[in-house]
Amino acid sequence: MASYTLPEDIPHGDMPGDKILIENAHIEKAQKLMAPLVDNLITTLECKQSERCVISVCGGSGVGKSETASLLAWYLGQLGLPCYVLSGDNYPYRIPVHNDAERMRIFRDNGIKGLFAHGVYTPEIGETLHTLMLQDQDAAPSLCEQYPWLALYQSTGRNALKGYLGTSNEIDFTRVTDIIVQFQNGAKAIMLKRMGREEAHLWYDLVDFSNISVLIIEWTHSNSDFLSGVDIPILLNSTPQETLAHRRQRNRDGKIDSPFTTMVLEIEQALLTVQAHKAKIIMSKDGQLLTYPEFCRIMK
Repeated sequence: MASYTLPEDIPHGDMPGDKILIENAHIEKAQKLMAPLVDNLITTLECKQSERCVISVCGGSGVGKSETASLLAWYLGQLGLPCYVLSGDNYPYRIPVHNDAERMRIFRDNGIKGLFAHGVYTPEIGETLHTLMLQDQDAAPSLCEQYPWLALYQSTGRNALKGYLGTSNEIDFTRVTDIIVQFQNGAKAIMLKRMGREEAHLWYDLVDFSNISVLIIEWTHSNSDFLSGVDIPILLNSTPQETLAHRRQRNRDGKIDSPFTTMVLEIEQALLTVQAHKAKIIMSKDGQLLTYPEFCRIMK
């Protein structure tokens, strides 16, 4: 594709307070994505006989969804296809701190229910579990050998968490799908939600779409089975090992995430893997374009 000089302040997603840091690796990946993306756009627009298209950019933690979506939007704009980048992180029902608390509540409450259901719970176990909770270690698999009952607690809690994470119990997929439908049907303006990190940071903006040809949704869950209307899903893949290495590098002193955060990331990665067959384009963390069979091989 043609080479363009990026502006210093490239437009990005609409999540309040969201900041992106575009590095050379992001630029190289975005440029490599452009050829298959343009091919898919041409095919999609011809089949739809429409002037509008919806692209999603999904992937796990640290793969560069926001940066890549912003770059793709800018490059497509240079080709005469104005874009709007929508952040799916505006559409959980709860602000981040409350959603994190709800995830933890579901895990712990159902973990304890599992102990009760199997007749395992005792006051002594309750005291030990309380201590582990205070230490944020009740989701640590490494402690199951020391506390055999903890495996049951973690298993039942994890299964309950799977019924919440990335589902319509956590996220207003209906609202996002409605936005897609409005856009696909040619709406000239659409009311979009804005949600920050505090309770009072919630409002709506009427956004002008009269000149927008492509809606790009950047979001971990933008290839979800709960979402419909996306024309071209793009998966930015990262293996569990790559995700762990990235988060260790990002955290101060190379510390790893808490066991509970690791569990959440594992569940989200499993969802991405199950949904990957729908992706029109898959790119590895090191910037290689993958076929679906190639993706399956590296994710084994």
